[in-house]
Amino acid sequence: MRDDLINAMANLEDEKALALVREKIRNGETVLDVVEQCRNGVEIVGQRYHDGIYFLSDLIMSEAIFKEVMEIIEPYFPIKPDGIDEGNAPMIIMGTIEGDIHDLGKNIVIYILRAAGYRVYDLGVNVSAERFIDAIKETGASIVGVCVILNFCLEPIKKLTKLLVETGLRSRVTVVIGGYPVDEHVKDYTGADYYSNDAVNALDIFDKITGATRVISK
Repeated sequence: MRDDLINAMANLEDEKALALVREKIRNGETVLDVVEQCRNGVEIVGQRYHDGIYFLSDLIMSEAIFKEVMEIIEPYFPIKPDGIDEGNAPMIIMGTIEGDIHDLGKNIVIYILRAAGYRVYDLGVNVSAERFIDAIKETGASIVGVCVILNFCLEPIKKLTKLLVETGLRSRVTVVIGGYPVDEHVKDYTGADYYSNDAVNALDIFDKITGATRVISK
């Protein structure tokens, strides 16, 4: 059952969660399905924090548990998917947009991307549109992932896409947005190229952008 792992993550039962991850992998569940269950549990932790049920220490613990989960399942991700050269893996810039300090979802996607063979430049949280532009220029990255949870933080994303046009970078930079409020309407409003509100779909999107194909082990 999916709920057993989700609940173990949500209840911060680290030993139970890790045992369930190992069991599910042995029983043939896909890596990404296991990751998605863990992500759902971590999201519950975040909601309990906002509701005043959990504390900052609980958020930190949930990330620590998820990091251990990724250490278990990382070997099941292909290190060199087709379309990604080992010595020249695509660089993805990731950050939570200005005004928003949520990073659980962003960090989960970063774990997955790195395990799947991508290089990720993490700008952290509360990142201004200008800082994204600077990072693109510094790294030469052509893919930007922007996390947003708060509805009132959509304007800075729109500002980012406008700055990409003004600086002449728009034609070579793909913008992917992710988070609870994102949908097709938000994508069109902000000027982003793709959107995702789950980690599994996010990997599919980045693979589509880079032209990578992979076989996820069971």
